[in-house]
Amino acid sequence: MFLDKEKKYLLGLARRSIRHYFDTGKVLKEDGGIPSEKLKEKLACFVTLTIGGQLRGCIGHILPVQELYKDVIENVVSAAFEDPRFYPLSKEEFDKIKIEISVLTVPVLLAFSTPEELIKKLRPKIDGVILKQGRQQATFLPQVWEELSNPKEFLGHLCLKAGLEEECWRGDLEVETYQAEAFGEQGIMNKELGITN
Repeated sequence: MFLDKEKKYLLGLARRSIRHYFDTGKVLKEDGGIPSEKLKEKLACFVTLTIGGQLRGCIGHILPVQELYKDVIENVVSAAFEDPRFYPLSKEEFDKIKIEISVLTVPVLLAFSTPEELIKKLRPKIDGVILKQGRQQATFLPQVWEELSNPKEFLGHLCLKAGLEEECWRGDLEVETYQAEAFGEQGIMNKELGITN
């Protein structure tokens, strides 16, 4: 679990990283002022950008590749400017975006022998899911369960995201699960303002 000051730092770092990229065209180099050793641990994260509740970019790493604070910098810039589903973020949109960071646990293989067993073993709103078939793979963060609460629908959309047939989850494939600690600017601001909903 991350302390509020750590969450606030990472969210602020993410926003500064976008602003720095707008100003210089370069990725921010953050060398000092990191408030805890935990943020220097190798941890994987995803950074999600939304505008008015609609997705505007989401990029991350499933496995740890670098210190968490560096991963936040790299992924927020990628989410803002390199997500192939969207045009690069414009300066006009900068003040409209909300940033959310999801720090991931290391994925573990989910053992199952039938599609029915796969459905039973998934934990909606808890598990992020990685689906692999051959060279194709895709993941949904645990937050996606908010939109796709039915496990069959969840897996169907994940198959499509991987570029596979919607019913691919009924066939021969590999599934891994992970959990995420997610925190966003909206939540941090609400907490500081004393808003509970």
